[in-house]
Amino acid sequence: MEKPKNQTVEQNPEAEQTQDAERKTHCLELLEAALYIAGRPLDLNELCQVIGSRSKKKAKMYADTLKQEYSSRETALEILALKDERYVLQVKAEFTPLIKKLVNRPLLSSGPLKTLSYIAYRQPISQKRVIDVRGQHAYGHVKMLKEMGLIAAERSGRSMALRTTDYFADYFGLTTDTSAMKKDLKKIFGEALKEDAQP
Repeated sequence: MEKPKNQTVEQNPEAEQTQDAERKTHCLELLEAALYIAGRPLDLNELCQVIGSRSKKKAKMYADTLKQEYSSRETALEILALKDERYVLQVKAEFTPLIKKLVNRPLLSSGPLKTLSYIAYRQPISQKRVIDVRGQHAYGHVKMLKEMGLIAAERSGRSMALRTTDYFADYFGLTTDTSAMKKDLKKIFGEALKEDAQP
């Protein structure tokens, strides 16, 4: 006797579990690849596109799982969950000074880098204060850093207040949370921060 056509064969629970585990592994691999290739923080919308799902909750769950996996591996890489629901795969801050010579980005020379680190660590800071501490040549640094999109200026009374941009955080693989960023900056720019008065 034939089975009715609309009757589906029940799936083996073990086979379903295996499929779920494979799907999860595949999604984690996709997220890892996306974070690696992007080289910048990705938000939940972007992560949803990567795993082919509309569920931000699911994307967040997978990203948090991957973050946990990385922290248990004890490698030089880490996945950070940033304050604004973005995730980034990056080298841990303590390794950055050791490998920064290999970084394939338009590197800043020593002067502008010191000016940038000074602004980042003390932001928001008046442009006048930056020039007083860093010297007249810092006008050129500030102009260049603005053009690169690493800092922004806002009118503050009669002066201009300088602060870093989200692009700055992405560029250096930092969080946009200022207090957490300052801790990382100490590790990355340690020497430059001690040499405030030096050009």
